[in-house]
Parts: sequence; C-alpha cells; structure tokens
Amino acid sequence: MGKISPVAAKYIIHASIDIEGVVDRPDVIGAIFGQTEGLLGSDLELRELQKSGRIGRIEVNTEIRSGKTSGTIDIPSSMDKAETAIIAAALEIIQRIGPCNAKLQAQSIEDVRVSKRSFVVERAKELLKSLMSNTMPDSQELADEVAYSVRVMEIQEYGKDRLPAGPAINESDEIIIVEGRADVLNLLKHGFKNAIALNGTSVPETAVELCAKKVVTIFVDGDRGGNLIVKELTSLADVDFVARAPDGKEVEEITQKEIHKALRARISGEQAKLEFSKEAERYNNANNRPQKIMDRRPQQQFRPLPPRQPMFSRRHAVISPENKKVFRDMLENLIGTRGAQVLDQQLHTLGKVPVTELESAIKSLNNTAYAIVFDGSVDSNIAKAAESANVKFLVGMDSKIRPNDTRVNVLTVSEL
Repeated sequence: MGKISPVAAKYIIHASIDIEGVVDRPDVIGAIFGQTEGLLGSDLELRELQKSGRIGRIEVNTEIRSGKTSGTIDIPSSMDKAETAIIAAALEIIQRIGPCNAKLQAQSIEDVRVSKRSFVVERAKELLKSLMSNTMPDSQELADEVAYSVRVMEIQEYGKDRLPAGPAINESDEIIIVEGRADVLNLLKHGFKNAIALNGTSVPETAVELCAKKVVTIFVDGDRGGNLIVKELTSLADVDFVARAPDGKEVEEITQKEIHKALRARISGEQAKLEFSKEAERYNNANNRPQKIMDRRPQQQFRPLPPRQPMFSRRHAVISPENKKVFRDMLENLIGTRGAQVLDQQLHTLGKVPVTELESAIKSLNNTAYAIVFDGSVDSNIAKAAESANVKFLVGMDSKIRPNDTRVNVLTVSEL
C-alpha cells in the first residue's frame, strides 16, 4: 500500500478521541476506515486516498485511565484545503469503536507550510546576521583602520636611550611620559603624538633631560607599579603634572574617553610629592607606635599590686585565650587611628567612634556594650563612664589607673 511521506504533506488533521471503554490502536484505525467507507464517494475514499499517497499514515496515540481510553489522531494530507476539511469533518461521525461508545472531534488543521515558512524566516535572519557581521567594513571603518595604521607607523625612537616616542616630541612644548611602548601606541591611536615611554621602571637619562626642557605630564597605570614610577621620577626630575589611569587598568588598554578624563584630573608634581610624604609619615607612625608603647609599659607592668589582689586575679580568670586573641588583633588594627570599637557579648562590632568622643559615646550605650577596644590610654573618666554603662572590658594601649580602682576589667598591650 502506498503511503505518503510526511515531507510531502501540506496539512495535518489533529483530532481528539474519547472512548467509554478499553480498545487498542488497531481498533481505532479500523473504525476510521470502516465507518467512513462509502460516506464521501469514491474520490474521497480513505483507502484509495492512502493508496495514491494523498493521505499519509494515520497516527493514533491512546492512553487508558480508569477503564476509559483517550488520545489523539494525526492524519497528514496532501489534498487541497476543502478536501482536507471534509476528511476532518468525516471523522466526527464515528460514534462506536469496537463494543464501546466513542467521540471523535477534529481539533484543528495545521498548515505544514506555515511552520516551514517560519523556519525559513528564522534561518534567513541568522544567515543575514552572519553575512552582515562578516561582510566588508563600510567606508568609515576603512578610514579609521588606515588612520590607525598610519599613526602606529609614526612611532619612532628618541634620544640616546632609543625610547619609543610619538612624532611630535621635538616640536611639542608639552609631552606625556608613559611606562611602555604599548602605552605610546594606544595614545597614538587616539591622536596623542607627544608621548614617550620610559621602557622600564628605571628612569633613563633622556627622560630626565626632557623634564628639564618641557612641560611634562607623567601618565602611569592605576596600580602600585605606577605609583613607584611616579615616586622615582619625581625624585629625579622636575615633573609638572601626574595623571593616573583608572584603578586596576593600564594606559595601553583604556579608551579615548578614559584618557581624556585621566588627563583632565591630573595633579601637580608638588601635590604628588606631598601625598607620598604623608603616606610615608603615616607608615612610619604605624610601625613605630607599638614599640614606643612597649617601651613605656615596663614602668607600669611591674607596679606592685595593691592589697585588693583578688579583684585583679578574678579579672584575668574570666578571659578566654580566644577573646584575648580577638582583642589583640583589634588593638593592632587600631594602632595610629585614634579610634575605638564597641563590641557586643559575641565580640561583634556595634560601632566605631573617635577616641575624643569615646566618653560621650559610652554614656549613650544603654547597657548594650560588652567590651571597648581603643587606641588610647584608659583613664578614670573613661573607666567611670564604662562602669555606669556596665561595660565588662576596656582594652587600651596603656592604663593610667590601678586595677582595683574600677570594677571594669582593664587590659593593655603588655597583658595581651
């Protein structure tokens, strides 16, 4: 028997089936052929249509639940719309399948060509997108590419150190000093022809000579290496301005907009030197402060204990090694900050305040603080405020009071 290929089908009839009983798939197909036989005339006889390939293979999918059968029927057709609709309507005259009552209902007629047309449209969109992305660039893109190539070709070697530089180094009154050749290329790409590279972290003599003759802006990467180069160059030569790329970025990778923004935000060389000196001063203070404290502490460390020895012993007995470590780490982090941290009973930070405001901050705690760690000395005023707020521990750099002068447990650097 000839059967139509699904590829040749123009329409597909979708029908539903509900049967009051249990039947098999062959029973459904037999009922379709048997009960429509002679109904529509010889030209629309289902058996003959299937033999000639105008009706394809009838697909029946059934499911049995609670003693009843339900499912779907799909019939491919290569006939025209009217003939396909007649076949679909003819299915609804079937009222029994086997010994059971049945109800067939044509749900829809699908035009296969519509789905194929949708596929063709979507595929055409993909092909067109691929063609446009791989096609030749427009005139503007060609012009930009040629201009970029010319600018890159303009890079030259300058001075006895053969430093990579743009073509306008000699005639420009103002130049830009960058770290490497790639930085010069990026600036050339964006139209800056007065850039010259150091070619390393050491400052060549050619760069020092240029700093003496021209207005110099040093333009470095936004990292620690860039800061080191600025520090070295400003110590050896007269640098007028300092510009930095955005944090974490290099000059060779930033865009034209970022270049202009960085150059507009440049600072003077004197201001850069001042920043470095302040940073060095802070670093020295942070490193020297703990030693000074330890030098001062021995005079108090061996101070004879007053008669009320039990209070001092009880104070140390309630501190666990873990809590001591937490206090010690916090105190080290606060060195040089003149700040204070207020902690709860789980040693979580409730807030941070300057030491100058610590006494007033303690008075407003409302019995919520468990410990206070601060970069300063424990005096009688702070101890009294801590007592009134029921603070258990005061942790400072040193202490100006005796342990038995307060109910608060006082800890210092030497004791931690």
